[in-house]
Amino acid sequence: MDCRGQSNPALPLPIASRGEDLYGSNWSLAAIANLAAFLFYPPPYILRSPMTRARVLLLTAALGPLDYRVPYGSEAPLGSVVVAPLGPRKMGGVVWEDSAFGAPEAVGDNRLRNLYEVVPVPPVPAPLRRLVEWTSDYYLAPPGAVLRMVLPGAAFSDARRPIVEYRATGALPARMTPQRSVALEKIGERQGMVRELAALAEVSDAVIRGLVNAGALEAVSVAADAPYPEPDPGFAPPDLSDEQAASAAQLRDAVTAAKFETLLLDGVTGSGKTEVYMEAIAAAVEAGRQTLVLLPEIALTEPMLTRFAARFGCEPVPWHSGLRATERRRAWHAIASGEAKIVVGARSALFLPYAKLGLIVVDEAHETSFKQEDGVHYHARDVAVMRGHFEGLPVVLASATPALESLAMVEAGRYRHIELPARFGGATLPDLTAIDMRQDPPDRGTWLAPPLVAALADRLQKGEQSLLFLNRRGFAPLTLCRTCGHRIQCPNCTAWMVEHRLVHRLACHHCGHVMPPPRLCPECEDEDSLVACGPGVERVADEVGLRFPEARVAIVTSDTLWSPAKAAEFVDNVEGGLVDIIIGTQLVTKGYHFPNLTLVGVVDADLGLDGGDLRASERTFQQIAQVAGRAGRGVKPGEVLIQTRVPDAPVMAALVANDRNGFYAAEAAARKFAGAPPYGRFAALVISSEDIEIARGVAQRLGAKAPVAEGLAVYGPAPAPLAMLRGRHRFRLLLHAPRSFDLQGTIRAWVDSIEWPTKARLAIDIDPYSFV
Repeated sequence: MDCRGQSNPALPLPIASRGEDLYGSNWSLAAIANLAAFLFYPPPYILRSPMTRARVLLLTAALGPLDYRVPYGSEAPLGSVVVAPLGPRKMGGVVWEDSAFGAPEAVGDNRLRNLYEVVPVPPVPAPLRRLVEWTSDYYLAPPGAVLRMVLPGAAFSDARRPIVEYRATGALPARMTPQRSVALEKIGERQGMVRELAALAEVSDAVIRGLVNAGALEAVSVAADAPYPEPDPGFAPPDLSDEQAASAAQLRDAVTAAKFETLLLDGVTGSGKTEVYMEAIAAAVEAGRQTLVLLPEIALTEPMLTRFAARFGCEPVPWHSGLRATERRRAWHAIASGEAKIVVGARSALFLPYAKLGLIVVDEAHETSFKQEDGVHYHARDVAVMRGHFEGLPVVLASATPALESLAMVEAGRYRHIELPARFGGATLPDLTAIDMRQDPPDRGTWLAPPLVAALADRLQKGEQSLLFLNRRGFAPLTLCRTCGHRIQCPNCTAWMVEHRLVHRLACHHCGHVMPPPRLCPECEDEDSLVACGPGVERVADEVGLRFPEARVAIVTSDTLWSPAKAAEFVDNVEGGLVDIIIGTQLVTKGYHFPNLTLVGVVDADLGLDGGDLRASERTFQQIAQVAGRAGRGVKPGEVLIQTRVPDAPVMAALVANDRNGFYAAEAAARKFAGAPPYGRFAALVISSEDIEIARGVAQRLGAKAPVAEGLAVYGPAPAPLAMLRGRHRFRLLLHAPRSFDLQGTIRAWVDSIEWPTKARLAIDIDPYSFV
């Protein structure tokens, strides 16, 4: 039978079935002719199967590539997305080069299992496969864990098949339980799949299904293959200043050249960097290429979509964790097919399989949130540069306060430096003044110094807007007992529980554990002895409410702006004049443009200088400079008041004097002297286990075999600063080496030198940004 189930005269099967010897005397001339025809002129379908064996990298961190048999009559060229058997399960993967990730154990063809399916999506391109290999090698991460970012679940969903989602009908069920009431209130006008609505409402799937059966939610069929509108590069070109036009021309030329280059777009806040790099995006669209714009926070996505729609006539394609499954599936397939011309997303968008990528823009490239702290510990800014290298395309890093690493690359001649030193439209930079809290302290029990209170009153009288910045969520960072001194700590982490008075909860900002505030002290059981210590944004908002009861206040944190829609609502309220005073964390330091905002007050400028972070001064400078840049962006001049107890500290002096170059020069000199990044390298190894003795024992065995090499220093093992996280005890070893040192090779050999118990985990962080 042939591949269509029909008889094929070229196959000598009837003769072979007789079981007679090839050299026997019973072969007929016709049979011999058939055999000769089969050997020398094989059927066409035999020639159409050039590949019968495929090496597949699966979507699991536990295994390397495995060999499989390609089903008869199928083809699976390099990069093909496939579904393969793994034990009793089905798992997705990609056909990979045999030479990658070392040679697996040789397995005979007769022992190979068949692939289940070659998924009908475009193959993963070779440059993206090289990026997966580089990321795995540099960050010492399992290649399957990196591949999961390339192929989320949306890649295996048929884009042509509609998805059923649910939305409220407005009818109330006959039996209304408290859970059903809360669910309907939180769902509101949103729609989504059962699991998405359950997560949104913080109830079980059964509650949502019960509402469906009761008629309170109705099914909606959503097509996921609807095409996205095409952006028009000539829709609304901006009126650029001469400096902006010159910078935009450099970026457009880089896109036209279609060669790898990294360009640092360095412009003061309000200089119009977004308008400048949009011209490079227009050039990419004109050339039929795709553009990726990376943002550090998903809360910035919605306002950015609006700005892009004003420039190109339609919104770009978003990619972030807040998308519904339908939206994610539609976006992934549009990106892989090349239909999505402009993509705006969080760092996870960096690994998607773009069909015709022509430009990458990393906005607010200095932001530390581009560093992934869980799973694969990669830095999106650096991986973006490497993707540009493998793809052969320009990468633009845009920032008003570039990272010292980026400036060092400019100094080394590896990045091209494009500067915008002045604000657009004649707007001037705000005046910065330090308030010495030792000389001019707040009233007892308050947190705002008298000069800042007076400035707030002045802006309210003038009808102008103000912003108070404090990088601390919640009401108070610590709750303690006045009687015995007991501090309420997270049961899963070595961290204090933070009081969130708006929702009447104590929360751990590391593991997410929440609990109601206790009435009695857990230690001495004294009643009414627990007191909140220190300020958070909610506490500052309380003080503002007492001082200015007529003021309209908006609290902006990740607790209140937890989705792009919430961020868009906040922007609309501020631009519509419905907010007088904004009180927020680092979420308000970047990206927002409010022309009527003329005053910025930094409540605790010294907060970021605490602890042992080697980048503490740089981060403090960047945060305050960024939040200061929110003031005076329109025709009205801006003012920034910085509350500090160390006004003479170099970072504070540089901020007040607007001496960015002087600060960076001093910071670079200090880093060079210490051999710290970007002039040296660090790596952290964190061993964790639910059993403290297992974690300690593994850490001690690893420490006993620490490598010895010239220039290499190994510190530890010691309990990590955050000694317990999510119920796991943690011990850390820290490596410090020159930039030329083979850190990855040394760590591989070191880790392989001991046996690892199944109950211990190892997390390796190359170029760490967090030292807790």
